[in-house]
Amino acid sequence: MKWYAGSDHAGFQLKQALVRFLREKGDEVIDVGTSNEESCDYPAFGAEVGRRVVAEHGTLGLIVCGTGIGISIAANKVPGVRAALAHDAFTAEKAREHNDANVLSLGARVVGQGVAESAVDAFRTTAYAGGRHQKRVEMIAALEKR
Repeated sequence: MKWYAGSDHAGFQLKQALVRFLREKGDEVIDVGTSNEESCDYPAFGAEVGRRVVAEHGTLGLIVCGTGIGISIAANKVPGVRAALAHDAFTAEKAREHNDANVLSLGARVVGQGVAESAVDAFRTTAYAGGRHQKRVEMIAALEKR
């Protein structure tokens, strides 16, 4: 499985830990930044992860900022991105299963590393259910075209 990962300064340490976690699982991870804890702007990293995920079908994104909110808003401005803010394994699983989310957002000041790892693992191992959910995913895609 291939991932693109990005964070701001607040999410840097958690992103680094999750990149290692994914690589230990055998996944390929391309880290688009940031590369340190110096203050930076999360929209650039959320959007970059989003652009890369949309450009390369079948890849997933991981984004982290202090709360996970701002960076997910930025990523969701990229047409084709369905970034979901998750707080645990259950919300990460449902984001994939029901919403066909392709980017997982986490808040480094909200969840600890263990919870974040379980959320990432749920996101990477859960398949989109389709079926009754497809109509809703199509409705979301239609909103991007307005």
